[in-house]
Amino acid sequence: MISPFANAESTVPTKPSGNKNLLLWSGLGVIVLAIGVVSGIFVTSYLNDPYRTLEPFPVAKYFEGHRGVAGAKFKGELRVEADLGWKEGVGRLMLFSAEGDSRPIAVMIPAAVGKEIYFTKGQSYLSELEVKEGGLIYANSIRKN
Repeated sequence: MISPFANAESTVPTKPSGNKNLLLWSGLGVIVLAIGVVSGIFVTSYLNDPYRTLEPFPVAKYFEGHRGVAGAKFKGELRVEADLGWKEGVGRLMLFSAEGDSRPIAVMIPAAVGKEIYFTKGQSYLSELEVKEGGLIYANSIRKN
C-alpha cells in the first residue's frame, strides 16, 4: 500500500528571522536605560540638597523668644521685603518674610555668602538660617528658589 502523501513535498515551518524580537528588546532596553538615568538624576539631586534635613524656620517661636531657637539651624523659605543696608566686610542686612508667616524678619547675609547675589523685592530664596547672639538671624547659605 502506498501512502497518499508519498509524492507530496514536506515543508517544515521556519522561525521568523528574529529581527522583530531584537528590535523590541532593543527598544525596551533604551526605555529602561532612560528611566534609570532620569531616576538617578532625581535621587542624586535629592540626596545632595543641603536643606532637606533641616526643619522650617519657626517664625512664631522666634518672636516668642529667640533663646528657644538660638544655635539651631533651620531651613528658611524667604521672600525679599527690603534691603536694610550693606557694610564692607560684614555683609548685608535684609528684611524677609518667611513662608507661612507674613511678619518680617531681619536676616544678616554675611559678605562671603551673599557676594554674588543681587536681591530684588519679591524674589524667593531658600536659606540655611541660624539664630546667633543677640537674636540676630544669620544666613549660613542662600540660593534663589
